[in-house]
Amino acid sequence: MLKKTLAVLGLLLLAAIAYLSLWPVPVQPVVWSAPADPGYTGAFAVNDQLAHLNMIDLGREEGPEHIAIGPDGKLYTTVLSGNILRMNPDGTGQEAFVNTGGRVLGFDFDATGNLIAADAIKGLLSISPSKQITVLTNQVDGQPIRYADGVVVARRSGTMYFTDASTRFAPADWGGTFEASVLDILEQSATGRVLAYDPATKATRVVARGLAFANGIALSADEKSLFVAETGKYRVWKIGIDASNLDAGAGTANPQAVVLLDNLPGYPDNLMRGLDGKIWVGLVKPRNPTIDKLAGKPFLRSVTMRLPRALWPVPKAYGHVVAFSEDGKVLASLQDATGAYPETTAVTETRDRLYVQSLHAKGLGWLKR
Repeated sequence: MLKKTLAVLGLLLLAAIAYLSLWPVPVQPVVWSAPADPGYTGAFAVNDQLAHLNMIDLGREEGPEHIAIGPDGKLYTTVLSGNILRMNPDGTGQEAFVNTGGRVLGFDFDATGNLIAADAIKGLLSISPSKQITVLTNQVDGQPIRYADGVVVARRSGTMYFTDASTRFAPADWGGTFEASVLDILEQSATGRVLAYDPATKATRVVARGLAFANGIALSADEKSLFVAETGKYRVWKIGIDASNLDAGAGTANPQAVVLLDNLPGYPDNLMRGLDGKIWVGLVKPRNPTIDKLAGKPFLRSVTMRLPRALWPVPKAYGHVVAFSEDGKVLASLQDATGAYPETTAVTETRDRLYVQSLHAKGLGWLKR
């Protein structure tokens, strides 16, 4: 009986080893070098300035991923259901402005009042004040745009700059935007891109590529440079708008692309221009030492994908938004170590309020300025 029991246990052990080593997974992890995490020190010293947020109830909606004040003075926000909500700045008069049938992440307004939306499922959209939805572009160089994420419209030229977070993992194929982002960041194949759409010629071009999950995007005040969050490598780039198919991952010095903020204590998400020259970025999750240790161990990252999801090294909840200047100086760092307001993606700043964006929050948080 003992021999039979040991034999069964041995077979189970071999089966477990075979599963953890050989079972197909969707990612093909590559080696990368994670910089040593400095932690919450210096400009990022721990504080509780993001705690005790005021809340605007969104009813059954969740995930006010991006917030902007429209030309009509109304507050607009995108939520998980696919709705774009519209309301007064104090949260009253809420309505579903439109539902794209996808998941809008970033958006901006053009000179004629159209809402220009980066829809992670549909591509780059234009939504008129009368709610007519038009697909502006969903491909570039004959290849699909798989994960439209952030967008900003140049006031002078009208050019729409937006990110295609991953050419490997489309939210439509992998269960949603969060799930697809986890796969891309775990793999580190750095297929994210910055794209530009010219509404006059209707042409789409690649500005830069080789980014590990290209996320938030903002324009410099002179509209000659783009700020781009590279979520998977904890940094923010400054890239010239005239760059063409620039490979940000090539590792060679290029005056058109410099890392402005490096080795951040969390994963940068949206970028929003604030007041007085500030740019806001949200750190959607803090860094996790286990994830950094696995940077040079692609096989173990594949093994992780074979574990139950509850055992994945998912970073803890930690609220954190940061304001910085165009030359990379940190101007503000607001934190909440409890993570009560989850996955802080950025801040929308007005004269009297800071609205805090979130990937999964049940309401819309704000602070009085």
